[in-house]
Amino acid sequence: MKQAGDVALTPFPYTDLSGAKLRPVLLLQEAPGGNDDWLVCMISTQLHQAVAGFDELLQAEDDDYVSSGLKSPSVLRLSRLALLHGSLMPGAIGRIGMSRLHRVRCRIAEWVSGGGHS
Repeated sequence: MKQAGDVALTPFPYTDLSGAKLRPVLLLQEAPGGNDDWLVCMISTQLHQAVAGFDELLQAEDDDYVSSGLKSPSVLRLSRLALLHGSLMPGAIGRIGMSRLHRVRCRIAEWVSGGGHS
């Protein structure tokens, strides 16, 4: 059963919809309506792409790094969001901590409401 905070592998679409790449994603929230659609953000090992003060770094010394199932330090790319069907994410490889999930959701909400990064 999928839950917000899970890390899963899925084909993640390029922003121009020219294709997709298999990559880890963070499940942020199931969409209303009971269709098994999930808002996710992409996870990348390209730490240099992190937007300072916005994206979330997950590093080897973090309490939830091992439980995340990620093999390398990574960045949660909070502006790289997608709504994907749950069937594209058949199983979780790990989970992040609830405090990190809360922090990520708050940053995204602030950004979407116009109060954060532009």
